Amino acid sequence: MSLSKEEIIEAVAEMSVMEVVELVEAMEEKFGVTAAAVPVAAGPAQAEEGGAAAAEEEQSEFNVVLASFGDKKINVIKAIRGLTELSLKDAKELVESAPVTVKEGISKEESDEVKTKLEEAGATVEVK
Repeated sequence: MSLSKEEIIEAVAEMSVMEVVELVEAMEEKFGVTAAAVPVAAGPAQAEEGGAAAAEEEQSEFNVVLASFGDKKINVIKAIRGLTELSLKDAKELVESAPVTVKEGISKEESDEVKTKLEEAGATVEVK
């Protein structure tokens, strides 16, 4: 008897929390593995030990946030369209919903370029 992934997921969805815990324990025992998220637990501990300076040095992905479109909304909309593949309508909605993330998970160089282009258009931008 072979079950599809969907059938397994449906069966788990119908279980109580205690039954799921028992299932996880049985799977750990059967396959000799642990469901613990070790890398996630180690992440915050490393940040605490290294301090904020170490966290900044290690940051490789940045988010560009449009804080405000300023008084040149049309220029900012044009800049957003040039930086993304959004339609005019979508770019307008994005700009009007500030503060909003424009780009996520980009390199430092790219985040600097995006920030510069948006600021030249009249926007207020934050890089996080």
